[in-house]
Amino acid sequence: MMLLGNKNWWVLIIAITIYSNISGQDNTIPQFPEWMIKQRIETLNEQTPIELNYNENVKAYIDVYTVKRRDHLANIISRSKLYFPLFEEYLAKYNLPLELKYLAVIESALDPKAKSSSGAMGLWQFLYHSGTMFDLKVTSYVDERCDPILATEAACKYLEYLYRNFNDWQLALAAYNGGVGVVKKAIERSGGITNYWELRPYLPEQVKGYVPAFIAATYAIEYSKYYDTPNLEPNYVFSDLDTVYVHKKISFDEIVSRTGIDLVELQQLNPMFTKNIIPNREKPTCLFLPKKYISRFIETGSNVELKKLKKEYPLPRTKKIIHTVVKGEYFHKIAIMHRCTIEDILHWNHLKSKDIHPGQRLTIWVPSYNNHFSILKEV
Repeated sequence: MMLLGNKNWWVLIIAITIYSNISGQDNTIPQFPEWMIKQRIETLNEQTPIELNYNENVKAYIDVYTVKRRDHLANIISRSKLYFPLFEEYLAKYNLPLELKYLAVIESALDPKAKSSSGAMGLWQFLYHSGTMFDLKVTSYVDERCDPILATEAACKYLEYLYRNFNDWQLALAAYNGGVGVVKKAIERSGGITNYWELRPYLPEQVKGYVPAFIAATYAIEYSKYYDTPNLEPNYVFSDLDTVYVHKKISFDEIVSRTGIDLVELQQLNPMFTKNIIPNREKPTCLFLPKKYISRFIETGSNVELKKLKKEYPLPRTKKIIHTVVKGEYFHKIAIMHRCTIEDILHWNHLKSKDIHPGQRLTIWVPSYNNHFSILKEV
């Protein structure tokens, strides 16, 4: 760490106010020396169990966010006022580091309708197959991968599972992008390296950039005000919203007619509905609405039920259960469901093969919600 005392006084003054023209970029954009950026990241690093490092790879992504794509960053920060409080509630529910909210920035730029070239959807970018592991349903009318609440809870379950596999957040982040198998194979090819930066040469190109991008996004948003990032006010913040449960089929046009809400706003707040229709479903369907429209919607129809957004925290529990395998289940899904690893299940059941069949009974030890996710990293 480079201390301020090692700098001449005039260098410090210039560093605080510097507006340099680097790489042909607009010289009105604030720029800061590397020692200051490194020091800021070290400050962030002390506040999270996720290791945040500074190096040339991270610097390149910081430049993208703070210089080359400033308008993009401004839009992300605006959307964060709607989604970050929701993310934080569920991350707290699963006792995960709150900084994992920045993962959705890398995945989707906080666009709940984001779709990748491979078909991944939503804030947390679940593929169809991976979504089924968390019972995220996709029909002609509904894509639950785009549901902010359901997808966020699924992401928390997956992140918890990934950390359990690697006991290292940087490796867990890499696995979120590339998959558990990709990271484990890289570790095998490297001869057992488990330090992310040393393992990085053995990872696929796309995965190599993932952790640097995460660190850069964390830094860029936390220190955005120092870069004079444009301040874009969102239409709604999280506290402006409530949810209602709809009990029968209704079109968005009818909701607009009954409440006066703008159709585009209704679509943005409810991105899981693909045809502007809430269909009949087995259970009542959750609809996001600004609070100012809630009473009007309820008063004009009898098929809705108010449900306020609230935090729900799990109770600690440790017990032995028997899981009966059903058709279509596989080890990854069972391990995620019960918050353990595949290796745990194999060990508990003295299994040497990952072959399972419907009706098979598996012993599962359900862990308590311990504190190992919030323990500070070693220094």
